[in-house]
Amino acid sequence: MSADPYAPQSGDPSYDVREYDLELGYRVRTNRLDGVARITAVARQPLTAFTLDLVGLRATRVKVDGATARHVSGPRALRVTPPVALAAGTSFTVEVAYAGSPAPRRSRWGTVGWEELTDGALVAGQPTGAPTWFPCNDRPDNRARMRMRITVDDGYTVAATGVPGAVTRRGGRTSTTFTSDVPTATYLAAVHVGRYRTQHLAGSGVDVVPEVSVTAPPALTAAADRAFARVPEMLRVFDRLFGPYPQETCTLVVTADELEIPLEAQGLAVFGMNHLVPAAQRLVAHELAHQWFGNSVGIARWSDIWLNEGFACYAEWLWSDASGGPSVDACVGENNTRLAAKPRDLLLVDPGPDDMFDDRVYKRGALALHAVRRVVGDEAFFALLRSWTADHRHALVTTDDFRAAVERTGGADATAVLSAWIDHRELPAL
Repeated sequence: MSADPYAPQSGDPSYDVREYDLELGYRVRTNRLDGVARITAVARQPLTAFTLDLVGLRATRVKVDGATARHVSGPRALRVTPPVALAAGTSFTVEVAYAGSPAPRRSRWGTVGWEELTDGALVAGQPTGAPTWFPCNDRPDNRARMRMRITVDDGYTVAATGVPGAVTRRGGRTSTTFTSDVPTATYLAAVHVGRYRTQHLAGSGVDVVPEVSVTAPPALTAAADRAFARVPEMLRVFDRLFGPYPQETCTLVVTADELEIPLEAQGLAVFGMNHLVPAAQRLVAHELAHQWFGNSVGIARWSDIWLNEGFACYAEWLWSDASGGPSVDACVGENNTRLAAKPRDLLLVDPGPDDMFDDRVYKRGALALHAVRRVVGDEAFFALLRSWTADHRHALVTTDDFRAAVERTGGADATAVLSAWIDHRELPAL
């Protein structure tokens, strides 16, 4: 057992978390977060100590199975020594009380994690931002159920990962509970706080389309309605091409601030006010497609990131075609030409940590899918996608899993075409 080589300082492979139960209190004005994390886990090997990822926040009390445990805080992790050694296969609970002023952490991918907005906050968790707001085992292959109870000052609204439940008000503060029973990677857990209003999107919640909640500042409600008006149609197209929507919720959050890029989380996506324009429709399609590819069918290691981003990028082109925009072939031609003008030193199957979010991963991944589609034909290709999302619903996959699925669908010819795109640096001819 070893850490993911793309993020070797994150996660502890000696145990797996089964459930996170978080009690969070946040004050926007002072950027103060007080939390209690109750974590249920299983030891994968004998444990005399283990670590929880925690960055920029201070743990004040740690218990293991109800007994006080010794703990030492480092810059990136909290090292915990349980009172009694834990045997392999043992289920155990950890309770951590912690507090501080959450902030993004610096990483090779820029700053990630908890971010203050002008009047609120958001979480940008991918790939290693989760420890900036809760202690966790921050590994992409360790998915867990989640429950969060989040308390904020009256006047603020919370959108978070999970199904919203009970709302209580006391002493000028409002608490909302969110529960996610689907296994969720730590980087896909999110909290968004702002002066928002939540309403259901017209046309959603009908037939195969899930009910879509839009959480936005009241002043941006009309703009959000216009920007997301075609989301039900988009979800209907994706249902036909990819299979049923796989998440418990579908929540779209709009901040009053401009954001560099939208961000997806489990059953949720957040957009800046600058994304409420027609040109951003492809970004909406991209983030929604992640609910199938990345958030349901998830990667076990970061080197397989193209299985998230290449599929979501191809979904942009599929939506463009279905909605009356440029055809898939036009998108393929344009992006293949752009890709040919860029350095050809990227190996899609293992791009390396510095290039895992390079635009070439997105575009070359999408082109690889289209190349397979050309070999096997439309009927077999979309049957492949639907079986891929059904067979691996809320499960972990690798590139070799997809390679095997392509071989079952199209045999050696399709596998060879896929290999040309993902296993070699040269750009194949379309």
